Amino acid sequence: MASSVFSLASATPSASLSSHDIEKGKLNLRNTSLCFKKEKNNPFMKTKSFGRISMVVASNVSRFEGITMAPPDPILGVSEAFKVDNHELKLNLGVGAYRTEELQPYVLDVVKKADKLLLEKGENREYLPIEGLAAFNKVTADLLFGADNPVIKQQRVATVQGLSGTGSLRLAAALIERYFPRGEVLISSPTWGNHKNIFNDAKVPWSEYRYYDPKTVGLDFEGMIADIKAAPEGSFILLHGCAHNPTGIDPTPEQWEIIADVIQEKNHIPFFDIAYQGFASGSLDADAASVRMFVARGMEVIAAQSYSKNLGLYAERIGAINVVCSSPDAAARVKSQLKRIARPMYSNPPVHGARIVANIVGDAALFKEWNAEMEMMARRIKNVRHKLFDSLSSKDKSGKDWSFVLKQIGMFSFTGLNKAQCDNMTNKWHVYMTKDGRISLAGLSLAKCEYLADAIIDSYHNVS
Repeated sequence: MASSVFSLASATPSASLSSHDIEKGKLNLRNTSLCFKKEKNNPFMKTKSFGRISMVVASNVSRFEGITMAPPDPILGVSEAFKVDNHELKLNLGVGAYRTEELQPYVLDVVKKADKLLLEKGENREYLPIEGLAAFNKVTADLLFGADNPVIKQQRVATVQGLSGTGSLRLAAALIERYFPRGEVLISSPTWGNHKNIFNDAKVPWSEYRYYDPKTVGLDFEGMIADIKAAPEGSFILLHGCAHNPTGIDPTPEQWEIIADVIQEKNHIPFFDIAYQGFASGSLDADAASVRMFVARGMEVIAAQSYSKNLGLYAERIGAINVVCSSPDAAARVKSQLKRIARPMYSNPPVHGARIVANIVGDAALFKEWNAEMEMMARRIKNVRHKLFDSLSSKDKSGKDWSFVLKQIGMFSFTGLNKAQCDNMTNKWHVYMTKDGRISLAGLSLAKCEYLADAIIDSYHNVS
């Protein structure tokens, strides 16, 4: 409520105004005229004149009046809608977060052990250096490229701890904007919803290359290659290292080789987003094969990492940005500029999750246990994928081929449903998902596969 301030001029008897009236808010305004004017020195104050009585009233007009309401996040907004739905069969297949068969959040046992060890050590909570925890930076580069990789031994990798995958991508985007003023990023169509936001915010121009073929619900490989070839020389090509988000469609090893050929011929810079290493196939090495192949060719590479999925450290915001350079000197200079960018952005990264990663990877027993848990999580998602395919195939009598569900990999499946069909999934079946047709199989249980199959079949065949 706006407060009111009264400024009184000489009042005539006809105004019937007394101090008691003012206190009680009673004003006799008979035989008076009403006019308004803004105070010159205060845009939030207005003067109201009642005959020979003037009142200055404070207005509650905000200086932020011109700021419009932002739309809900297309991914995180799904969870908000899910929370207010009381239907007993509701499913949240929007956010990519691993769930147990009982659809409960899962904290890895190995993380609990590492957490306990950290508490027992009683380490301090002092600021980290701008580049992050040195032990974390070492193990994260070793995990991605391989500890015996020449680029590691020759100190040709600039690694800086970032705020998970999103923050690490944002650091790289700022580096591109600052040192490649004519640089353009090519992004797959479709891609993870935050990629475009990140480059827009960093003022880095981007365009799309063809990736998804709706006719086959598979990879448009010819379109992808043609668009990468057509891009201006020296462009940055954003690639999903494994478990493409949102489609779950990855190139074959042979196709990766052709992609690398074209990128190398065009003098492009490969820019990898690695959000699911070890979580997609259950193998850290298998899921890093694409990145390692590009590096083995002697190419300079950018790679962002995240530990949200493979260690379940969603809220710890642990990740890294790696830049593979042609020389140790170039790597040192790149690292110095990444630190320079990070300093005014967030100063330095969080320590707790970084210590968890460093301790797990650095301890042989914990590392073995982590690999076993990753394989378990990957296997559960594969089992759900197969169950969903079986349910779709047995229930749908139209003859539609649902085999694309099995050909996809990782936590997501791209259903091919359009926006209207996705709306039907939510409004009728209480299945919450992104409007591009992506579902997170990590949020699905074997027990709910038949229900989901019914919802997909109904939406696909009965909603245009």
